[in-house]
Amino acid sequence: MQALTPHVYWAQRHGEIYLRVEISDAQSLSIGVEENILHFKGKGHGAKGENEYEFSLEFLKPVKPEVKHKSTQRQVNITVKKQEHVWWNRLTKQEKKPLFLAPDFDRWLDESDAEMELREKEEKINKINIESRVRKDPFLGLKKGFLFMYNLVQLLGYSWIFVNMTVRLFILGQDSFYDTFHTIADVMYFCQMLAIMEVINPAVGLVKTGVMPAFIQVMGRNFILFVIFGTLEEMQNKPVVFFVFYLWSMIEIFRYPFYMLACIDTEWKLLTWLRYTIWIPLYPLGVLAEGMCICRLVLHVCGNPVKEYNCYATNIFSTISGLFINFRHLFKQRSRRFHTKKRKAN
Repeated sequence: MQALTPHVYWAQRHGEIYLRVEISDAQSLSIGVEENILHFKGKGHGAKGENEYEFSLEFLKPVKPEVKHKSTQRQVNITVKKQEHVWWNRLTKQEKKPLFLAPDFDRWLDESDAEMELREKEEKINKINIESRVRKDPFLGLKKGFLFMYNLVQLLGYSWIFVNMTVRLFILGQDSFYDTFHTIADVMYFCQMLAIMEVINPAVGLVKTGVMPAFIQVMGRNFILFVIFGTLEEMQNKPVVFFVFYLWSMIEIFRYPFYMLACIDTEWKLLTWLRYTIWIPLYPLGVLAEGMCICRLVLHVCGNPVKEYNCYATNIFSTISGLFINFRHLFKQRSRRFHTKKRKAN
């Protein structure tokens, strides 16, 4: 029985040659490289039925003598390593391509695509090596569980405040402005006292955020709540209390669920967008409302017209300065978040 030539498909990478021989149920395979020539011989079902098939290929450049092959029910896959990691212009030494040889388009890449694939593999290997060298935290699950519960409790607290104030506003209208403190203060006290954990968490390394930004925000709010609203009885019936509480709760009902889902490695795109966007209209309004409260405190302490003017001027300057600094920080944070997302998508 005369041996026939099978259909052979090829592809390459910088360091390897891939051959796919179209023979199903291959048997008695003999595959090897001698003097840079690949010799193949075997029995199986090919293009012309059950028969013996063989072929030889003299490679364009030197290859290693070790050949790996794997036979399946449909084909024989062969891998040959190049002596040098270089890109070949063609497979064989002879310029004219053999008739039985064709590109394997399922695995075909041009040189630039192959380089990109190689870089991705190297980056993946480096990432695995780095992760293997980093000591795993045995308390990671416990830490995430604690942070999840903290954010859940805060979400429930601020959600109760927001819903309660919204319902009262629809039912009572403007009358709800004047008894907000007496209705909401207890829950707001609880949430803001618990918020001290947002200073402790980064300080002890539970979260990777700065201590000072959290300290400024938490202490600033607690100063408004405990010192101004808590000690000045004339402030407790003012409409400004409603606006301060409402703006705080509106921001937090988007912030806390975002962090809560991050603890379980989950992200909702709409929630992420709201977390980094809702502050744009709400933050200046909150600063304005808090500034009015500070003005009331300053006037209460100063107590004469000359000092009132100076107090107002000082307060306006500090409020505008703080607004600019924090607004700039939050805007950079938002830009960095969504710019990173776009780069990953591309």
